[in-house]
Amino acid sequence: MLTRGALALAALALLTGCTADPVTTRPDPARPTVSSPTSSPAASPTSSVPTPPPPPADFTASSRRLTAAEQAAMRGVSWHPGCPVPLADLRVVRLAFHDFAGRRRTGRLVVHRDVVADVRRVFRRLWRLDYPIRRMRPVEAYDGDDFASIEADNTSAFNCRAKTGSSTTWSHHAYGRAIDLNPLENPYVLHGRTTHDGSVPYLDRTTPRPGVLIEGDPVVAAFDAIGWYWGGRWRDPVDHQHFSAMPS
Repeated sequence: MLTRGALALAALALLTGCTADPVTTRPDPARPTVSSPTSSPAASPTSSVPTPPPPPADFTASSRRLTAAEQAAMRGVSWHPGCPVPLADLRVVRLAFHDFAGRRRTGRLVVHRDVVADVRRVFRRLWRLDYPIRRMRPVEAYDGDDFASIEADNTSAFNCRAKTGSSTTWSHHAYGRAIDLNPLENPYVLHGRTTHDGSVPYLDRTTPRPGVLIEGDPVVAAFDAIGWYWGGRWRDPVDHQHFSAMPS
């Protein structure tokens, strides 16, 4: 039942066209006004949210037999009749690596089929270490010329050639069981000298620098872990770039 006061207010509202505010909607002057959380721009469904960048591509490695075109390119250049291994025993290993700018690259090494698992394993470790590699191409890209490949700071493997300084002994590379890694930063040194001008600053092995291999380096340890030998431990010559599955 409405009281007389309520009836009077209702009659007044009808006469004036206004309605009385409910008591519960009147703000308390003693309290600050708090906005509803849904009115905040940060919570607006139309506000832009930055998309995080995709994760970096992971290491990849694959191996296969030489194609007929690759064999043709190697004959008379990096392979010839009389080499200690037939072309059928060689494999192309395609590997991901970081360049000196930290970018992801892919390259190819030609190795003996018996060491493919070792090569994939060790380069996976180098990837995780962010070890930089300048480039990685088969030596026939340089007409089989080891000197030219080194001048390009090219990491390479198979090359049917004699051992440096010998005309009668095959290099480990002729068996597809050796890798030269960043050869300018890691020079072949005989009597304290190098034949490559770009390697002269790297005759000093006391200062750690990108791509430089020194004793105790995790890259050297990675090759130790697969049972390979490092030419950086030789006396004279010292071959800092050279890793081989064969002892010296």
